[in-house]
Amino acid sequence: MVRYEVDGGVAVLTLANPPVNALGAALRGALDAALARAEADESIRAIVLAAEGKVFVGGADISEFGKPPQAPSLPDVLERLDAGGKPVVAAIGGAALGGGLELAMACHGRIAAPTAKLGLPEIKLGIIPGAGGTQRLPRLIGPDAAFTMMLTGEPVTAETAAGLGIVDAVVLGDLVPAARTRALELADSGALPRVRDRSDRLTPEARQAFEAKAAEAVKRDPEATNVHALARAVRAGLDPDAFDAAVAVERAEFRTLVEDPRSKALRYAFFAEREAARVPGLSKDTPRRSIQTAAVIGAGTMGGGIAMCFANAGIPVTVIETEAGALERGLDRVKGLYAGSAKRGSITEAQRDERIGRITGAIGLENAGEADIVIEAAFEDMAVKREIFSKLDGIAKEGAILASNTSYLDVDAIAAVTGRPQDVLGLHFFSPANVMRLVEVVRAGKTAPDVLATALDLAKRLNKLPVTVGVCFGFVGNRILERRSRAAERLLLEGALPHAVDAAVTGFGFRMGPFAMSDLAGLDIGWRSRKDFGGRAPVADALAEMGRFGQKTGRGFFVYADGARTGTRDPEVDALIEKTAAEHGIARRTFSPDEIVARLMYPMVNEGARILEEGIAARPGDIDTIWINGYNWPAWRGGPMHWADTVGLKHVAEALTRFARETGDDSQEPAPLLRELADEGGRFATWKATA
Repeated sequence: MVRYEVDGGVAVLTLANPPVNALGAALRGALDAALARAEADESIRAIVLAAEGKVFVGGADISEFGKPPQAPSLPDVLERLDAGGKPVVAAIGGAALGGGLELAMACHGRIAAPTAKLGLPEIKLGIIPGAGGTQRLPRLIGPDAAFTMMLTGEPVTAETAAGLGIVDAVVLGDLVPAARTRALELADSGALPRVRDRSDRLTPEARQAFEAKAAEAVKRDPEATNVHALARAVRAGLDPDAFDAAVAVERAEFRTLVEDPRSKALRYAFFAEREAARVPGLSKDTPRRSIQTAAVIGAGTMGGGIAMCFANAGIPVTVIETEAGALERGLDRVKGLYAGSAKRGSITEAQRDERIGRITGAIGLENAGEADIVIEAAFEDMAVKREIFSKLDGIAKEGAILASNTSYLDVDAIAAVTGRPQDVLGLHFFSPANVMRLVEVVRAGKTAPDVLATALDLAKRLNKLPVTVGVCFGFVGNRILERRSRAAERLLLEGALPHAVDAAVTGFGFRMGPFAMSDLAGLDIGWRSRKDFGGRAPVADALAEMGRFGQKTGRGFFVYADGARTGTRDPEVDALIEKTAAEHGIARRTFSPDEIVARLMYPMVNEGARILEEGIAARPGDIDTIWINGYNWPAWRGGPMHWADTVGLKHVAEALTRFARETGDDSQEPAPLLRELADEGGRFATWKATA
């Protein structure tokens, strides 16, 4: 776990637990023993701490959280560093995150490679740093800057870290000789510059700035227990002489958060996202196809966004349209988005020009002939898509991957019009495609393993989160969304009003309620889709027939005065709902927020169970990952399947049976898998698909 080498009086300790050198019990024990050995050896004047691989230390082993502690703890190891009499210099050759940065900050010196990234991302897992990070970082860069860095959880580059004062220097080439030189300099000077002893950055101005930022953060999210805990921990260390007491405060806050349900849900979501990368039937040895060029069919909002993803990743892409006007409008939209990014400073003007330069416009499908992957982003119409793929079959080069960006349609039926169904799959990007991280990778019945593996790797190159799903109407995300939409419409007829439903959903943790979201997307979209597929939503359809399409017309479920982005309640809609309910013979009553949440969310869980039964998703965590990243399910609730486990599957199943009886809708009866787990006292978390 730790290689021990001696070079001219310097002990070089190399962490050797790749790929991320996570600080699990075994590595902590090996490091502690190596430090003790170096301290006890009189011939050793200084110590260098380095790491094998591309990552210095990726963090603590969070799988240990909630389990009985194993000695030595990370604070124990850092205490040994603090108490030692020989200088220790960290050579940070890659990412130093979480416990990795806490380890580096406990050293007496830090040098970093230009490619290194440093950060304390614990806030994203519902916790705070627990090994002195909330105390040492403020002493290095000031409490205001440290609080901001820990609050976002985002890492900084080596250059930024040097400017802030986290590292002493950024060094090109081999870090170990440079770290050895620095360690010997410290040994010669007799100085042991411990971060815990510093107070120069704890100025009155920095303290005041911290308090302002902390107050703003707590006000912005009053339910975020980890944000409150972070503020308390940093505040405890503002007294220069209170380091040990403040570390004790930090540790107590950390331990409390580890047991907090929000923290557990966020850690579950973290592991579920990692697990989604493991696709049954694929391995690291599965062949991949080369993707050097791409073509996108359609220059609309989705097509342009997808093209930007390729351009951002350095892959040349051709955007293809049927007529010049549509192509010009699409390319102008893309250029405008890049111009806005450059104006905001999120990219440089040079990057803007480089990315725009990678996008070429063309008229006619024949321009897709040399692309390694072709992504169709045309209208959500099966006839249109089948016609495009039928033509692409004779145009695309041999071995090219043919992908549809469909969000609902049967990818097997699309693949069937080609003579190469093994090359066809779905890539369901989420809108806006250049922003949203999730991609549902739809594995059709005849999709070849190397095509699927290549698509998953490509999604990661595009900085996306791919989740593999099977073929069915709406796949995973939209299939479950359809259940929620149906339940929301039923709630309106039974007595709830749009503002009350949306308030209950945002109170649950969503950023927007279903009716505000419908207004934002446009009621005409769902209306036309229902007409195509034979669906019916009496209230939403009536509004659309009145020309109330949502924000773009100023009226939908809500009224949007003078171009406002937030709608207000409309008595006309309330009257329409009551009239529609009466026409359908539905008696109306009031619903509490908890009832609204149950009526909306339990059918989603039920549909998730059906999806698992059918093998459309491999794991409950895949469903949760899709809903957290594609539909803004509150991450601190862990996704619909995890949330259902916390509610209790027996309770969910009994409620669904009651809903089915009250509404006369047999589709709300518990799915066989849900009923089975409920009867057994089981949980989705322990469910495993059977072959």
